[in-house]
Amino acid sequence: MPIRRELVFLALTVLLVLAAAGAFYLSRATTLTVAVAPSDGTEPALIRAYADALKVSRKEIRLKVVPFDDVRDSAAALQTGKADLAVVRPDVALPENGLTLAILRDQAMIIASPEPSGITAFDDLDRKRLAILAHRDADHTLIKALVEHYGLTLLDGAPDGPVPARHVALVQLDEADLAQAFAKKRIDAVVSVIAPAAPTALRIVGIVQAASRTRKVAFVDVADGTAIIERMPRLQAVTIPAGLFGGAPKVPADDVRTIGASYRLMARAGLSRTVAADVTQHLFELRSGLSNATAAADYMLAPSYETTAAATSARLPIHPGAIDFFEREQQGFIERYETWIYLVAFLGGGFGSALAWIRQRLSRVRRERVEEATDRLLAIRAEARETTDRAGLDALAAEIDDLAGEIARHALERPSEARTMSAAAIAIDAARSTVRRTTLRGDGRSGRPDASEPPATALSAPEIA
Repeated sequence: MPIRRELVFLALTVLLVLAAAGAFYLSRATTLTVAVAPSDGTEPALIRAYADALKVSRKEIRLKVVPFDDVRDSAAALQTGKADLAVVRPDVALPENGLTLAILRDQAMIIASPEPSGITAFDDLDRKRLAILAHRDADHTLIKALVEHYGLTLLDGAPDGPVPARHVALVQLDEADLAQAFAKKRIDAVVSVIAPAAPTALRIVGIVQAASRTRKVAFVDVADGTAIIERMPRLQAVTIPAGLFGGAPKVPADDVRTIGASYRLMARAGLSRTVAADVTQHLFELRSGLSNATAAADYMLAPSYETTAAATSARLPIHPGAIDFFEREQQGFIERYETWIYLVAFLGGGFGSALAWIRQRLSRVRRERVEEATDRLLAIRAEARETTDRAGLDALAAEIDDLAGEIARHALERPSEARTMSAAAIAIDAARSTVRRTTLRGDGRSGRPDASEPPATALSAPEIA
């Protein structure tokens, strides 16, 4: 049976719906889950501001922020696949599937004391009291590892009497009590794991400077930082430039070498390069706006590397998508969806060929059906010449009408070849004329119709077509 126009329209509607669904799928925003920590750090505020900026600017990336109390928990969320992105501190917990997108904050271990104390190396901390303001587990682990590297033992809390030999007492204080503790000689130095240019670091060094009679500050210099990093590869060497904390007098007087850690935005290794590149790109593109929401945005930086091979094979490797952004090798629309475009074009060509074949086949079927009806009309014409039975002639006349109606219906449903329809129209006229003459002859009348009878109406070729 020939396909009606309604079925064609239905097929076109389905194709349009599928095309619209495909376009919506390709254009919809990708939502990523990001685990943030620590709860008392600045990174959660930065990531929340970033998520809000993505939503306001209608970017193709959306972030679902999931907070955790500790960086160990955020790293575990990335490790177990509960998060696509996570704030990670590698020296505390490094997920096996984590690759760096950006460094959110570089931290340095700063040990400062009034200049007359003479504390400029770790060995000088022997039997000293070391104040710490923010007692985070991650910072405590880093300080303990470095103290033990120099053969010292870290004591939590100040003893009642003198500090034993080869020991360092770690005393937790509030920032407001730091100046008084220096004045009463309850502490000898202060330690903080912090971004060197952070306002808190500037305040701490200012308090130490105020406690010094000469207004000079002594910093512990880690001379063998390279050896320490070989033993603890998740740490990094940091240099505090001279004069960072003030210039009259210059504090520090010379560059200070120390050890530090970093808070990183990491993505799971299986995250698409395109999505990872977009996350990294938008993070740095929106930096100016983010800095208005939180000062933490000012400390973001790209991970340093010399070659692509070094970036992907480092101890803390960088995600290939982030490298695409840093090296301006991001994929365009055609490159991103090249496979889909070729697939759609291939399937579209095959689908079009199939439709053309079906159309050709149905046209042939219609033409064959009209040709069969035409052959039957010619056969009726031959039968009518040899038949004198009035009932038989009436049956042939009825069959002619049925065949004419069937041919007309075919002509209305689908366009047909003019040659085929012209032949059918001639066959209808010839068959009707023959049946009519034979009927009149049987009635004893001439082959010409009476003037009182209306002439037979034949279907013309243009009317059929």
